[in-house]
Amino acid sequence: MKLFKKIIKINITLFVIVLLGIISLYVLAYFSPVLDIKTSGQYYIYDDNNNIVYQGSGTNKWVSLEDISDNLKDAIISIEDKNFYKHKGFDYFRIIKTLIKNIENKEIVGGASTISQQYVKNLYLDFDKNWERKIQEAWLTLKLEMHFTKDEILEGYLNTINFGQGNYGIENASEYYFNKSAKDLTKEEAIILAGIPKSPNNYNPITSYDNAIARAKVVAASMVNNKIISNEEKQSLFNNTIEIYGEKSQNNLSNIMYFQDAVKQELETIDSVPKTLIETGGLKIFTSLNIKAQEYLENSIKNNMNDDDMQVASIIIDPNNGNIKALVGGKSYAKSQYNRAISSERQVGSTMKPLLYYAALENGMTGASTFLSEATTFMFSNNQSYSPSNYNQKYANKEITMAAAISYSDNIYAVKTHLFLGEETLVDTAKRMGIKKELDPVPSLPLGTNELSMIDFANAYTTLASGGFKKDLSLISRVEDLNGNILYEKKDKNEQVLNGNYVYILNELLTSTYNSSFKDYNIPTIISLSSKISRKYAMKSGSTNTDCWMVGYNKDFLMMVWNGYDDNREMKASDGNIAKNIWVETAENYLKDKETSWYEKPTNVVGVPLNAITGQETTNNSNMFIFYFVKGSEDIKESYVNKVEIEE
Repeated sequence: MKLFKKIIKINITLFVIVLLGIISLYVLAYFSPVLDIKTSGQYYIYDDNNNIVYQGSGTNKWVSLEDISDNLKDAIISIEDKNFYKHKGFDYFRIIKTLIKNIENKEIVGGASTISQQYVKNLYLDFDKNWERKIQEAWLTLKLEMHFTKDEILEGYLNTINFGQGNYGIENASEYYFNKSAKDLTKEEAIILAGIPKSPNNYNPITSYDNAIARAKVVAASMVNNKIISNEEKQSLFNNTIEIYGEKSQNNLSNIMYFQDAVKQELETIDSVPKTLIETGGLKIFTSLNIKAQEYLENSIKNNMNDDDMQVASIIIDPNNGNIKALVGGKSYAKSQYNRAISSERQVGSTMKPLLYYAALENGMTGASTFLSEATTFMFSNNQSYSPSNYNQKYANKEITMAAAISYSDNIYAVKTHLFLGEETLVDTAKRMGIKKELDPVPSLPLGTNELSMIDFANAYTTLASGGFKKDLSLISRVEDLNGNILYEKKDKNEQVLNGNYVYILNELLTSTYNSSFKDYNIPTIISLSSKISRKYAMKSGSTNTDCWMVGYNKDFLMMVWNGYDDNREMKASDGNIAKNIWVETAENYLKDKETSWYEKPTNVVGVPLNAITGQETTNNSNMFIFYFVKGSEDIKESYVNKVEIEE
């Protein structure tokens, strides 16, 4: 009995201590500085002309509570926080109830976050997810409750919450999904919107109408349980298809969200930007996005992508500074938010070969150096063999130049060059050009059998397009707080890692891919684009059984395109035309009003007209190609036929 009384006494004492502690925290919060809930936590993304293209966790379309439909307010409170007007920031009874349920199920089956807590997350805490953040969140929730009325909190919450598809705030969401103001929402429309915040990617009616309606019915059921609507009224809802609008009044680029997601991902890597927005009050993020480039890219994708299952990724880069001007990570952001431009790794095919041929030029070969192109089996000391083949089994059965090998994308020439140089040479060259992933030094490496992300692969091509200078690829040029204080500013990297003479020669060689002088036993791989090209580019296509690539550039423009299937299904031969057509349409549209530019020939480089296929002197203009050499090497037209150990 004494023990029982002692336990009761201890529990009462602990309860009083906890209660006094909670009361003290509320009092302390009351006397703390007032939060600025209409500016804190907002971030704005600007393009390269300083025009705003995106607003997150805050919006200029802030609407007062009386201008929001009662249907929406009732629905959101019912499903998110039915005791919102009764608690002081934390629903303690709900917390205990949820804790018991989670213990009983031995897993987390529910949460107890209130609207006030969610609002704090929207305002301040977009980045970190740790215990320090949770403590800070709890403290800010107390301050919010002490300084603002429930109506003010609800108004702020509805104006900052994520409703999916890049829509933050109820007015943006109402206009986007239903083409009307928030005050005019019907009951069905309001309930659909109220269901989105739990999982904006899965419950918005653009991504999945069926999921959105299923979630809306859950919201309606909660409204019945909370005696907001009758069961009969619930039964009358969603019996007919709800019309979805799905457009923005401005900047209706459907896939620009891929760029914006990549910006937010890059933002988290910048150490000088505080990881919690409470320290800045909000951010202004100035990016390298060029709206015209993004528009041309998205329109070209729409024009050329007819297969609903096939995916696409593309980036446009300014080689002078590494700034990413446009980015698309998939065919439809509405259907898949997975960003294939920065997250997916794919085989790059023959677009790996220019890296190899730069290494070859640096190690004594020239554009006129020849290897025998014929069906070949390569034998190795461990009794292993490798038998690559050319596309459609087309072989010259004679010696061909490096220029011709690039033009036809000859695999035999590439593997012979790779083995002649040593397999580590290409690995080292790729790393020097900026590729971060560790590559395997295998015979098939120059044929692009290793998988790379587009953004990583772009490091190497930017180095080539810049004339041999390694650049830091980025989307963010500057970050400021809302008062204009600069928190971060990009400093352009200009580290020369390649020999400019050989880069120039390689870039000239890469024009052979669409040059009619190479029409012979084979035709150039990109000859189909020659009539659409109005200026000079270095270009290379590549394909595997599952991936198609197109890369092209000049001194001011670099663009990469990939198309394929997420499930790695086999591609048709004609699928390679998709990436090519997207590339040429976008490039030509974007550059049409810009000055034509090409690389200035180094003083130590000379051009010699030779036969495109054999590398020998010729007077026939139809097969003549200008080969470029570092001075002194123009008379060296060495055959490498016996330089690789092979079995023929």
